[in-house]
Amino acid sequence: MADSILRTKSKEFAKNIVFLCRRLKQNGVESALINQLLRSGTSVGANIYEAQYAQGTKDFISKLEISLKECNESEYWLELLKDTNSILEEDFLKFQKDCIELRRMLVSSVTTLKQKNF
Repeated sequence: MADSILRTKSKEFAKNIVFLCRRLKQNGVESALINQLLRSGTSVGANIYEAQYAQGTKDFISKLEISLKECNESEYWLELLKDTNSILEEDFLKFQKDCIELRRMLVSSVTTLKQKNF
């Protein structure tokens, strides 16, 4: 899993979230919203990375499911930022596309693992 597409894409997503949050902070957006997005957006990849050293298949699946939840939460915060005119529509659409792609990959991975192991 060291060079997996999922790990690569989730890390790139996290980096882009960090850069976005820096811009939002400079623009005076509410720190509570920035902190929530920063936590959930970076947690997606962190849990995927942590899954590499899971203590068995159930733990591995659990880590991926946590990543899925964090991805969904990130999309919520992005929607809220868009709805409050804190980010541009084009920025929102780019991040939403990334969330959808990560979510599809995570759902596919979890579904496949569950079918093989349970």
